[in-house]
Amino acid sequence: MEIFRADLHIHSLLSPCGDLEMSPANIVAQAMAQNLHIIAITDHNSLRQAPLVKKLAAKQGIFTLCGAEVTTREEVHCLALFGNTQAQEIFQNYLDEHLPDIKNDPQYFGHQVVVDEQEMIVLEEEKLLISAINQTIDQVERKVHELNGLFIPAHIDRKKFSLVSQLGFVPPGLNADAYEISGHTTIKEILRMFPYLKNNVFIRSSDAHLPSQIGASVTLLQIQTPSFEEIKMAFAATEGRRVVYSDMDA
Repeated sequence: MEIFRADLHIHSLLSPCGDLEMSPANIVAQAMAQNLHIIAITDHNSLRQAPLVKKLAAKQGIFTLCGAEVTTREEVHCLALFGNTQAQEIFQNYLDEHLPDIKNDPQYFGHQVVVDEQEMIVLEEEKLLISAINQTIDQVERKVHELNGLFIPAHIDRKKFSLVSQLGFVPPGLNADAYEISGHTTIKEILRMFPYLKNNVFIRSSDAHLPSQIGASVTLLQIQTPSFEEIKMAFAATEGRRVVYSDMDA
């Protein structure tokens, strides 16, 4: 077993809040500079830029999870990560079906573009990607797991777009593979507020919107090799795989 550094919450220039410098090539370059072994591309309600990042990152020995940061009907942000192309395509269709037809205003929210390897724009998303889809958090969780994906409520301690800010609590029966916390709290503090989460897994990620933010917070994974199945096993703490907590998590 080895310890691998993972940043599982990174936005590209497809997200309206993502800087236009967050191109696939720049994301990979910064991931290399930060000595990351695993990254996840999680644009708002879309997976369309992730495959190119995965392709470029693989050339540099970085394993990439393709996913999205979904905004549920309750306006809770959740990470959905997938292990194969078919699941990604099905989930993209699911997001397209349930995202409301609200037009983006690039001057107000930011541009929403997909680029190719030459960083030429090949698609501009017209719907506002930061809108809430018309599916509840439970419906999103069921869809992600139906596709054998990983479901992770994002930055649960934040004052906006989190389980705590939107619902006031973490639903005890929610079937989450892990919970993401920000760099502004600790696992000890989260468990003080929600002791019933003591047997759950917690991760930290950068939620990067700028290249300089990539790798600012990481999750350490004890696994054999970077792969989707190994990461799932680490979250489930099976066969010696696990999430390794640091002093800052105490």
